[in-house]
Amino acid sequence: MSPSADSTTNMSSNGQRLSIIVTGGASGIGLAITRHFAAQGHMVAVLDVNSKTGPDVVAEVAEAHPQAKLSFKWCDVSSWEGQYAVFDQVYREHGDRIDIVIANAGISDPVVGALDCTPTEFPRKPNLRMQDINLNGVIYSVGLAVHYMLKNEIGSRLPNSRGSIVCTSSSAAIYPFPVSPLYSAAKSGIIGLVRSMAIRLEEPKIQINALAPGVLETNITPDKELFKAMIITPLSTLTKAVSQFVTDPSRTGQVAELNEETITLRPHADYADAGAEHNNKMFYKLGHA
Repeated sequence: MSPSADSTTNMSSNGQRLSIIVTGGASGIGLAITRHFAAQGHMVAVLDVNSKTGPDVVAEVAEAHPQAKLSFKWCDVSSWEGQYAVFDQVYREHGDRIDIVIANAGISDPVVGALDCTPTEFPRKPNLRMQDINLNGVIYSVGLAVHYMLKNEIGSRLPNSRGSIVCTSSSAAIYPFPVSPLYSAAKSGIIGLVRSMAIRLEEPKIQINALAPGVLETNITPDKELFKAMIITPLSTLTKAVSQFVTDPSRTGQVAELNEETITLRPHADYADAGAEHNNKMFYKLGHA
């Protein structure tokens, strides 16, 4: 998967505008993806908790791309009920369809080393707010995306597909990330979700993939000095990966690691032996574990 030229302009199989949801779409990675789709003239609903600057940001994108239809929806992705209400609203506002969902909303670890490894009189309970947003929120987005995409006819907007889901994971899910084990755990969960759901979604022809970016200069971290010591991956690499995922229905269950200008697909681990492969596939065949 190389960072080829952008191929999103005519991604709809019949030239119609696509209905797209981007969670966390008013800043950082999400905003880059929002701009990417707006430039193609699609209908983009931006779900975000930042009601202070989010509406203005979305209005600026809409002004820059008048051919697109953009809307800002306040949404706390850690709430199933909240996401459901907004997804249903977008579904109806976009002509009773949702074609692409970018499950992107996430936060960084508010307490570095939230799993304490220093001697203390009493253990400190880990703060799982990050898990609620970074993992549970993505699970909710995926569940809702599947629900609404199953209503689409195959190939009605995306070629040979009912819809495409792209989840934002991280390179912290691929490599050890001792500065924030809980962040790594949440992002690793996304990769497990994507690889496993892809198999279940093959028959209904819904694609699901994950992005695992390295260091992107976004506002997820308040420490801007951090970026001076890092090798930065441009947001253009990210949008190229998104474009390739949503335009190619053969790509599903894939994890794209993004570093600088390079997009590298990371396959799942090899089975240890034939028995491990047999058992894994038998669980799915039997329908329970």
